Amino acid sequence: MTTSPQSPWWTPSVHADRRPILLARNRIEATIRGYLAERDFLMVDPPGLQRSPGNETHLHAFATTLIGNDGEPETLYLQTSPEFTMKKLLAAGERRIASLGHVWRNRERGALHSPEFTMLEWYRVGEAYDVVMADCVAMLALAADAAGAKALRHRDRRCDPFAAPDRLSVADAFERFAGIDLLATLDREGATDADGLAHRMRAVGMTVPADYTWSYLFSLALTEKVEPNLGMGCVTILDEYPASEAALARKSARDARVAERFEIYACGVELANGFGELTDVGEQRRRFTAEMDEKHRLYGERYPLDEDFLAALAIMPEASGIAMGFDRVVMLVTGAPRIDAVMWAPVVEAGS
Repeated sequence: MTTSPQSPWWTPSVHADRRPILLARNRIEATIRGYLAERDFLMVDPPGLQRSPGNETHLHAFATTLIGNDGEPETLYLQTSPEFTMKKLLAAGERRIASLGHVWRNRERGALHSPEFTMLEWYRVGEAYDVVMADCVAMLALAADAAGAKALRHRDRRCDPFAAPDRLSVADAFERFAGIDLLATLDREGATDADGLAHRMRAVGMTVPADYTWSYLFSLALTEKVEPNLGMGCVTILDEYPASEAALARKSARDARVAERFEIYACGVELANGFGELTDVGEQRRRFTAEMDEKHRLYGERYPLDEDFLAALAIMPEASGIAMGFDRVVMLVTGAPRIDAVMWAPVVEAGS
């Protein structure tokens, strides 16, 4: 019997078609676990339920209700990342840790996004963020090897995971691909000039909305002009994000306008996001508060701050860390068209 394209994933014939990719996924996972074990990483298992799911403006969580033994309700959230828990473990004394597990993000679904997906996250205490960059690049080559792939593929794009990566700053990428002098819109301490960025975007023919912030315009130009050109031919390490986009990264000691934040791209797809980790509690609290104020302005909601995390940050040692979208890596290694195609059991869509 022939099944239609709408047949469920558990239909035997559909599963038979998907199975080679799923077996490749398992080989990739085993290879990456081996890489981490050889380097004395301890695998940890953070809980999915958190009191705070993170404090970034555009990060949307799934909320749930915990009923205590006394019958009183408490709002908890499914983790959007294991980051807060893992940094508490660094504060507790662990030095090399990794986690491979499920995370959840709301308002996200598409070819590259699933509301539930697998994240690989790892941290190195006392090591520069260049080291976790190198980890990530090495893992991409190992993943390709494990699946017998010669290249990473997405649509008509190709990337050689065995070639030396191209490392460039965000400012250089904006100049190269968008014709925009990004640093000219930042003062010496990293404060932003939204009107200045809007003027430069209009000058290169970009449409600027009537209501904007510097951060919105930055994301717009990054998405439209820069990202589609990254990871073509070889992996791109996009380094030195503006300080205003630092998230949980510390500012660069070389230039206060930028931060020790980088992202890894292949075939125009973001695969990983890494930091030289911020340990200044006051600065982190200020950033979280500003992000939640903006979230409330845009979406009418805010998430609580994780006070335990901020307390742990005060004793956390200097470290570098990175989060990789494991499913996206499998997608590019196998050439799968959608993220659902590389999941053993995709999240059910409405109407299915």
